[in-house]
Amino acid sequence: MLTLKTITENQAEVISRLAKKHFDGTSVIAQVAALDQTRKSTQTELDNTLAEMNKLSKEIGDLFKQGKQAEANAAKAKTADLKEETQKLSDKLKEIEKELTNILLTIPNLPHDSVPAGKHAEDNVIERTGGTVPELGKDALPHWELAKKYDLIDFELGVKISGAGFPVYKGKGARLQRALINFFLDQAREAGYLEIQPPYVVNADSGYGTGQLPDKEGQMYHATADDLYLIPTAEVPVTNIYRDVILNEKDLPVKNTAYSACFRREAGSYGKDVRGLNRLHQFDKVEIVRIDTPEHSYQSLEEMVKYVEGLVNKLELPYRILRLCGGDMSFTSALTFDFEVFSTAQERWLEVSSVSNFESYQANRLKCRYRTAADKKTQLVHTLNGSALALPRIVAALLENNQTAEGIKIPKALIPYTGFELIC
Repeated sequence: MLTLKTITENQAEVISRLAKKHFDGTSVIAQVAALDQTRKSTQTELDNTLAEMNKLSKEIGDLFKQGKQAEANAAKAKTADLKEETQKLSDKLKEIEKELTNILLTIPNLPHDSVPAGKHAEDNVIERTGGTVPELGKDALPHWELAKKYDLIDFELGVKISGAGFPVYKGKGARLQRALINFFLDQAREAGYLEIQPPYVVNADSGYGTGQLPDKEGQMYHATADDLYLIPTAEVPVTNIYRDVILNEKDLPVKNTAYSACFRREAGSYGKDVRGLNRLHQFDKVEIVRIDTPEHSYQSLEEMVKYVEGLVNKLELPYRILRLCGGDMSFTSALTFDFEVFSTAQERWLEVSSVSNFESYQANRLKCRYRTAADKKTQLVHTLNGSALALPRIVAALLENNQTAEGIKIPKALIPYTGFELIC
């Protein structure tokens, strides 16, 4: 969440920048500023009351020693009144701070200056493209038909076992999944990322820490009996490793990677966009996470974008990189680049990765700081993450774009992982 200092010292700028995300912050920013003033005055009153109480407490002993029992008892009575007043002020302060936090949790992150204006995905800016779109015949099949033809994925069986959006991978389909996961993890390790195997459920504090709660509560599967949430991405448990942690500047950037199954309710999704692997309730993904200094975080973001671009190139898929506009960005992001690969059989672009810098927004929720090497002071880190990569639409594009009369060809980089060159 945004810091109080950021809001109260730059109210007009904060309102203006939030408008790029199509969030009207006029009233809520004014409310935060007013509450902060009340918080400060209450804190001052509490400090003064505590100081007076401490002063009286010291005087009471001296008065008794001097035989001034009546004055000492009067001072004790006043101290009791001050103690009661202190409790009231302390309770009031807690209520104000709780109200402030609840309001701050509803305010999105500020978009970076380079974020383009716009409301919808059509307003995103294409940064660059790569790869070659294959020419397929008129009889080219979409991936859900290829999956059935070669017995790779059983969507109906998934419906029987769990429901729509929970496919069952079989034979070479399952091996392709495992090959991609191992390929992505090996690539990340070679790029200097430490592999993490995180839990697939998290507590509410973790959800609040990375911003899934309260913003996306309805999109997460919730185990109500234990108040635990199934993770929508490995970003959540991996980033929360650093909740309430103070890092040393010399140890930054921290680079972690993790494979996990991901769970998303995707309430309200329907139509052609959810056909086959296009949108699932459970899917596999390898995530990369970085913790960095504010001065270096945008260099880290550039490195992460280039890294993901390298993965897509190695898979020989046609792609484009989009700089997301304000209206298409996530609640928590300051700047996001989306990767899309072209599905020739479907004749559409499929999103396979988002790479984002959250600046200090998540870090403030997480209370994650670093100690500077120069003056040993602590300040908030910047957090970043990216999909590297999400499997479903990668698999869809690989199946569709590589279909031939002989079968589906496997990209060279994946053959050592699959153990086969052709699905036939």
